[in-house]
Amino acid sequence: MREAGFGNRAAPRDGGTPVRRGANTSYDCRRLPGRATKGNDGLDTARHLADAPNEAGDYILDEQVGFLLRQAQQRHAGLFSECFGGDVTPTQWAVLAKLAEIGECSQNLLGRYTAMDVATIKGVVQRLLARRLVLRRRDPDDGRQLLISLSDEGRAAFEGHLANARKASDRTLSVLDERDRAVFLRCLRALR
Repeated sequence: MREAGFGNRAAPRDGGTPVRRGANTSYDCRRLPGRATKGNDGLDTARHLADAPNEAGDYILDEQVGFLLRQAQQRHAGLFSECFGGDVTPTQWAVLAKLAEIGECSQNLLGRYTAMDVATIKGVVQRLLARRLVLRRRDPDDGRQLLISLSDEGRAAFEGHLANARKASDRTLSVLDERDRAVFLRCLRALR
């Protein structure tokens, strides 16, 4: 069944509300009839799903740690982008911040320090080199190693965005009180 406003997608069968976002109409599951709401985003999916038949047994995606972490990461990425105005990506910021913290190091070690695989750190460094935010040179003791450091422009970019980084973190954690923030961060450190 097709319904006006849904383009080539079928209309929702449960009476959910279509929502226009940009040029596309999408289905906003937060507006399902009978759905319990909670918090700023209006979602309390686990409670809603507890009332529905569950073909997967007791496995509810919205209660799974990986799914919750991904949603939290998506929220943080959006806030990060707002705070930085799209000037620096989270991976680029990680490289700038780590180099400001430890100074020059090999590209390989920098990738490990910033939790990036070899291909990812190489691409991030290439983009930062193109913007003249980092410097690269061969290690005089081991010609196979590339040493990466902040350029003067990179240090200025780091210092100029430090307040934005703190703001992004503060906004991400704003829904938690001070005690919960400390517990949450301690738990995340234990999980890595």
